[in-house]
Amino acid sequence: MPPINYGDTAWVLASSALVLLMTPGLALFYGGMVRTKSVLNMLMMNFVTISVVSILWVFYGYSLSFTTDKFHGLIGGSDYYGLRGAFAASTTTAGHGTPIFAFAAFQLMFAIITPALISGAIADRARFGPWIIFVALWTTIVYFPVAHWVFFFDGGKGGWIADRLLAFDFAGGTAVHVNAGAAALALALVLGRRVGWPKEKFKPHNVPMVHSSAAPVRTIGPLCGLNFSFGQPTRRPRTRARARAAAPAFPRTAVPPATPNARSRPAIPPP
Repeated sequence: MPPINYGDTAWVLASSALVLLMTPGLALFYGGMVRTKSVLNMLMMNFVTISVVSILWVFYGYSLSFTTDKFHGLIGGSDYYGLRGAFAASTTTAGHGTPIFAFAAFQLMFAIITPALISGAIADRARFGPWIIFVALWTTIVYFPVAHWVFFFDGGKGGWIADRLLAFDFAGGTAVHVNAGAAALALALVLGRRVGWPKEKFKPHNVPMVHSSAAPVRTIGPLCGLNFSFGQPTRRPRTRARARAAAPAFPRTAVPPATPNARSRPAIPPP
């Protein structure tokens, strides 16, 4: 196993815990906006994604998302089915090795919250049992391949968005938000309007609960948008070049020169 960078590993684990808190926050956020009789169903629709997606992720989800591409940048392979071999493996970025388990846990949190985001679009319109089946199918058919497209860099053998387009998605805008938004719109159109709308009143159950739960949902995510490179360290200079191009907008910040294998931090000159 390559040397482990303990600082990077600690931050990845801390970020994993913080992102996990977003799912209960999302449950309270959605639960406060539905009617009283739908609160429990909405809460459980969010919490059950933690169980369902975690099981799928360990069995085959991580492997399909983060192993060498098997078909035109669309899907990974079976190297890590059941996370076999993950005990003795780490990420390969020089000087910034992180255990596979830590990286897998971090990515699992985004796999969990993505289907949970969809639940808000079908409030009062779905039963709990069919929702569990939908989460399992949608996560397998849609999320795991899209995560492979967006997050896996492997020197030309990764996802087509990551390795072909060289697009960086630090906070999950493509794999999480665009993906969940498109699925939510499609599911809402398929299920149709709520029974009783617009004749019945659909007052929010608890507006203060909505506002209090918005803090973990809206602040933790951007905090955990890590500049984490899985695979080739040669991608980093391109990121630095983009940062230098944006430097005139931040006259107080000096962007350091690009280095192929070292992670450097912006230096802020004294006043």
